[in-house]
Amino acid sequence: MEEHDLIVLGGGTGNIVASEAAEEGLDVALVERGRLGGTCLNRGCNPSKRLIHSANVAETVRNAEQFGVDASLDGVAFEDIVDGVAETMAKKAESKAERARKNDHLTLYRAEGRFVDERTVEVSGDDGTGGERITADRIVLAGGSRPTVPDSIDGTDRVDYLTSAEVLTGDIDGLPDRLVVVGGGYIAVEMGHFFSQMGSDVTIVGHGETLVRREDADIAERVTDAYREEHDLRLGYTVTEIADEDGAKRVAAESESGEEIAVSGDELLVATGRRPNSDLWNVSAAGIETDERGFVETDEYLRTSVEGVWAIGDIAGNYMFKHSGDKEAEYVVENAVRGDEREVSYPGMAHAIFGSPEVGSLGKTEGEIDEDTEYDVGTYAYDDHALGGALDNKGGFAKAIVAGDGEILGVHVVGPEASSLIHEVSTAVAAGADAATVAETIHVHPALSEVVQGAFRDVIDVPASGI
Repeated sequence: MEEHDLIVLGGGTGNIVASEAAEEGLDVALVERGRLGGTCLNRGCNPSKRLIHSANVAETVRNAEQFGVDASLDGVAFEDIVDGVAETMAKKAESKAERARKNDHLTLYRAEGRFVDERTVEVSGDDGTGGERITADRIVLAGGSRPTVPDSIDGTDRVDYLTSAEVLTGDIDGLPDRLVVVGGGYIAVEMGHFFSQMGSDVTIVGHGETLVRREDADIAERVTDAYREEHDLRLGYTVTEIADEDGAKRVAAESESGEEIAVSGDELLVATGRRPNSDLWNVSAAGIETDERGFVETDEYLRTSVEGVWAIGDIAGNYMFKHSGDKEAEYVVENAVRGDEREVSYPGMAHAIFGSPEVGSLGKTEGEIDEDTEYDVGTYAYDDHALGGALDNKGGFAKAIVAGDGEILGVHVVGPEASSLIHEVSTAVAAGADAATVAETIHVHPALSEVVQGAFRDVIDVPASGI
């Protein structure tokens, strides 16, 4: 059995830990069955945002007339776009692997890995054979997540369908004329926007009454209204069956009241969330405790229930964002590699949805605030701003939720550049600033950041800006 100082399971966010540990001179084993870079680089946020940028360009050209610009969209090179992104990501992943192979302190196992004991992992080759075992006193589990498909949907074992993994790695046979998307979360929203602007007729079948229902209710309603203008939305329905029918993909769904619908498309994309890969890593064999959804349970130092084993990223489920996983990697480098004890914290943690319109969000939604908490809400519309009103803002606005003592409880933005605008507040929150600080800070005029400031000015009593 091969012994190492540290084993890192997962080459996405875990790659940060492995490289830092190797720089410290530790003998590190990195186990990753796929390409280095994990979900984000290969089949997640990086390729999706590149694809969505092409969609945004197409949307801008389609809407150019409203800005007095005579332009036309004669077509999109769908396969070139998808293949180009996939090739770019593959090259980036391979360059990571090449650097790993050249590191004298790091052994890269391009293999399946499974716990067989508390701190013992069995790794096998691409064909599932080999069975080499490695061990270390310290292990960092960064095993990621994968698309999930509900068992309640009949036909998933008989019908070919896409998930985000296939789309984002280029494993799709051309642009479908008609696409049915099952799901109403951020993946459904982002991929629906992409395929729609590429030229597909998109139908979205979602369980909730709105899209992105985990967002603030006002934000979710605005996104839903905007998408209803571009897509065929069938919301409030649970998909019960998928089937191949006359060369098409047929999706049957039912509402809570028993109403049944059926929609068809040339291709089917199932975007119903993600599940942790704890089962694939066989964490139960190590005695690592998980919650009822399979996420590895961790304490404030990101330690698991097994001494000497830490967990970070999607598999731990604290936040399922790449940026939160990267922050957790920093803490684990301190705790697992350098022997410190730093409690993990997520100051100013924000997230974004790169649909059309964009969403940027931080803190609590209004529905999550305790009923005994006194708070005020301020809003500001893009249309009320000099620059925001000139954009195709789809009725966008910013919303600030502020406690009676000025604490920023939540901020939610829907509209152009929302993914960037939210960072004004995340920086303020991380620095300990209150709502008055954001409201009174001098902003460049007429930058879009004034939309966020306007929401805070609507809450805080600040000097008037004129009639």
